[in-house]
Amino acid sequence: MTVVRTRIAPSPTGDPHVGTAYIALFNMCFARQHGGQFILRIEDTDQVRSSAESEQDILDSLRWLGLDWDEGPDVGGPKGPYRQSERKDDYKAYALDLVEKGHAFYCFRTPEVLDQIREERKAAGLNPGIKGDLELPEDEVKQRLAAGESYVIRMKVPDEGTCVIDDMLRGTIEIDWSQVDCQILLKSDGMPTYHLANVVDDHLMDITHVIRGEEWINSAPKHQLLYKYFGWDMPVLCHMPLLRNPDKSKLSKRKNPTSVNYYERMGFMPEAVVNYLGRMGWSMPDESEKFTLDEMIKNFDITRVSLGGPIFDVEKLSWLNGLWIRENLNDEQFSQRLQKWAFNAERMTPLISHVKGRINAFSDILPLAGFMFSGMLNLTEEDFNHKNLEEGQVKRVLQFALWKLEAQRHWNKENIFEDIKALAKGMELKMGDFNHPIFVAIAGTPNSWSIMDSMALLGPDMTRARLRSALNLLGGFSKKETKRVEKEYQSLLSVII
Repeated sequence: MTVVRTRIAPSPTGDPHVGTAYIALFNMCFARQHGGQFILRIEDTDQVRSSAESEQDILDSLRWLGLDWDEGPDVGGPKGPYRQSERKDDYKAYALDLVEKGHAFYCFRTPEVLDQIREERKAAGLNPGIKGDLELPEDEVKQRLAAGESYVIRMKVPDEGTCVIDDMLRGTIEIDWSQVDCQILLKSDGMPTYHLANVVDDHLMDITHVIRGEEWINSAPKHQLLYKYFGWDMPVLCHMPLLRNPDKSKLSKRKNPTSVNYYERMGFMPEAVVNYLGRMGWSMPDESEKFTLDEMIKNFDITRVSLGGPIFDVEKLSWLNGLWIRENLNDEQFSQRLQKWAFNAERMTPLISHVKGRINAFSDILPLAGFMFSGMLNLTEEDFNHKNLEEGQVKRVLQFALWKLEAQRHWNKENIFEDIKALAKGMELKMGDFNHPIFVAIAGTPNSWSIMDSMALLGPDMTRARLRSALNLLGGFSKKETKRVEKEYQSLLSVII
């Protein structure tokens, strides 16, 4: 019998998302339940946004949750390397092979020309997707290649007919080929797109089942076509329902903390977080709400997944976490967990230089540094009052700082300071005035040690969560206001960059 092999393939372009952990959990449970193997692969084809820090965060967060893999970039394996950036030359060879066989073509159109073609197709009542009519005569292609013109390689896609996809949970899915554009396979920098790299890697790594989020359903026809073009057997597909906010919208960091690191920093038990993720669209045979990872694996049946969008509710998670604390930790275990979370050397040592010179007794530490061990702070709108800032300016400071720090891939004091300094200069505010709302949002008071140090020590997840919480407290911006503020921010960036 074929050995079941599943994989999780996150992109190291941001914080480790609970959605990634959710899909990883179900992939791991399916593999373990069938006596198979679970692989972790890093899809870092986006070289601009990918970072080593983000990759390490992903590995650390999944390990914190207890989701271990059999093969991956850190443990090796017979199908490596497990980073797509280390397989670049292989992808180009496969793309050129498709061109040679007539299944793909060189495209020399600029983004501006492509936008014009899309508008013309839309005006003609056609699907605006890019189709095969962009293909040039062979002689012209040779001339342009010889001239060194920039190009991408696109796959050929049928103009008519229906693509039929078999899904483990959804049965037969039909998508008109007219809705599918001629996907870029190889970018102008020689790196593959997700679609080519995904298919090639899954084949070379002997992946038998692809369990992924339902947002990839529209990509399934492209992947099916690539398997057909290469003459390979396609893995079994299973598209999981997306996690939702309590208001049924797609889970997003705007409305819910989505980083796994946030929940570790808040002091949640990893067992409880995994338990809660396991209940996202799935249930135990006896409908019990509380169960261990081993119990989930033992009873796992992917056909029990419900297609209704599972609700990720932090309040419900908090309730379940409290249950785990009370029912699974005796006093000694509770003490050990508390020490590991709050008073370990890794967390305490960086604080010493900020605290030591400001106290006369150890009992002074908690009032001074309590915000470093808290979750969301208990603030009021009045806390943000400042003689030199209007309410609209306070909200803009918080919003602009949040957007800038969300884009920060290398989290350290120096980079945070440069971001904040640039924004203050762009808004023509003194650093002291600009920093006031940030001090309050992060430390609960304007009277603390360097807020740059505090944000660096708290980490990106808690920092961003507190900035969002402060914005929500102040009412944030309406949809209409947000569009205007976004334009202001983009104009500001154009000045300070």
